[in-house]
Amino acid sequence: MMSEPQERAIETSQQRHARHQGMEASEVLDVVEKSFSGNPKAMQYFYDLFRDVYCNGVKTHSGKETIGTMCVQIPDEIIHAAGGIPVRMCNGFYTDEEIGGEFMPAKSCSLVKASLGMLKSETNPYSDGIKTIVNPTTCDQKKKAAGMMREMGYQVYDMELPPVKESEEGREYWRRSVRKFTQEVTRITGKKITKKGLKETIRKVGQAQIAYHRLNDLRKHTPVPILGKDIFMLTNAYFFDDLECWTQAAEALCGEIEQRVANGFNAAGRHSPRIIFTGSPPVFPNLKIPLMIELADGVIVADETCSSNRLLNDMVSVDEWFMYDMVDAVADRYLKSCTCPIFTMNDDRIRRLIDLYRSFHADGVIYQAFSGCSVYEMEQRSVAKAMEKEGIPMLYIETDYSPSGTGQLSTRIEAFMESLKARRRNKR
Repeated sequence: MMSEPQERAIETSQQRHARHQGMEASEVLDVVEKSFSGNPKAMQYFYDLFRDVYCNGVKTHSGKETIGTMCVQIPDEIIHAAGGIPVRMCNGFYTDEEIGGEFMPAKSCSLVKASLGMLKSETNPYSDGIKTIVNPTTCDQKKKAAGMMREMGYQVYDMELPPVKESEEGREYWRRSVRKFTQEVTRITGKKITKKGLKETIRKVGQAQIAYHRLNDLRKHTPVPILGKDIFMLTNAYFFDDLECWTQAAEALCGEIEQRVANGFNAAGRHSPRIIFTGSPPVFPNLKIPLMIELADGVIVADETCSSNRLLNDMVSVDEWFMYDMVDAVADRYLKSCTCPIFTMNDDRIRRLIDLYRSFHADGVIYQAFSGCSVYEMEQRSVAKAMEKEGIPMLYIETDYSPSGTGQLSTRIEAFMESLKARRRNKR
C-alpha cells in the first residue's frame, strides 16, 4: 500500500494534460515575447494575462456564472446583461487536438477537435465550472459536436443561424433566434435582463469596439507601428478576459501606438511586405502561421478572421432604447456584418478583403485553411479567383495544429515574401 505522500506524488492524467498545455503555451509565448524586438510596453498586460491563465492556472472568472460559447456569432451583450460571463471555447492547443482525434474522424477540423478535446479532458484554462455551452448551427462539424458535448455532461444550447443572411426571411429567422436566446439565458443565470442592464452592456462592448477600431486605424500607417502577432494576442484575450479590464488595457495600448505613429516608429523591417491574413482563425496558442509570416519579415497589417477583426468589427446601432428594439439591434449587429463562409452567398467577404487590401496598403493576402475545415477549403477557390482578377497576390496554406511540417511551410512563406518584395521593386 502506498503512503499518503506517495499518493500525492502520482500525477493524474488531468494534471499531466494541464502541464503539457502549460508547456505548449509557454513555448509560443516565448516566441511572441522574445523573438521580436520593440514590443509595445502596454502589451505586457496581455502577455502576463496569457501566462497567468495558460501557464500558471489562474482562473479569471472563478465563482462567476460563466457560459461557454463556440462561435463569434453568440451575442456577448445578451450574456453580460443576464449577469453571465461569456467565455469562448474555441481552442488552439495541439495537445487537445490529439485528444479530440481519439474520438473524432481523422479529417475533422483542427479547431473542433481541439475544442472537444479540451472539454473531454476537463482542463479548461479559462475558468472553473462551465456547465452550459452555447453552440451555433454554423458548420456541420459544430452541429454534430453538440451531441458529443451533451454526452460529456454539458448543457448545450443550439443557437440557430439561417443559411442565407441577405434575405428578409433570414434576418427575421435570426432575430427570432436571438429573442429566444435572450429568454433562455435568463433561465441559465437566474437573472432577469432589464432595459437598463442591456443598454449598459451594449455601451461597455461598444467601448471595447471603439478601442479596437482606434488601434486598427493606426495599423494603416506607414511605417507600421505594431505587429500582427500582438493584435492576435489582444483579440484572443477578449475571449476570456474581464470586459472592462480588457478595454482599459486596449486603450492604454492605443495611446502608446499613437505616440509611435507620431515618432515614425517602425515595428517591422524597412521593406517588410504588408499582409492581409484571412481564412481559418488563429486561436492561441496556435499562432503558427502568423508567427511564421512575421519571422519571415512580413507584417500582418489587417485580417479577416473570426478570432480578430470580425470579433469586434461592427457596433450595435439602436434607433429606440426599448428592450425589443435593443435585442433586435444586437441580432442585426451579429448577422449583417458577418462574413463567415457558412452562408450560401458570401460576396461581402470578398468585397471586405479587397477593401482591406486597398485601405491598409497591403502587398498580398495569405489564406489559411485548417485541414478538414470544408467551408474555408471550398471557399478559397472563389477568393483566389477574385484576388487574381484584382491583381492581388495570394498564398493559400492548408495546415493543422501539428508542429510537424513547419520547415516546408516556412519555405513557402519566405518565398512568397520575396516575391512580394520583388513585385514592389518592379513597380518603382
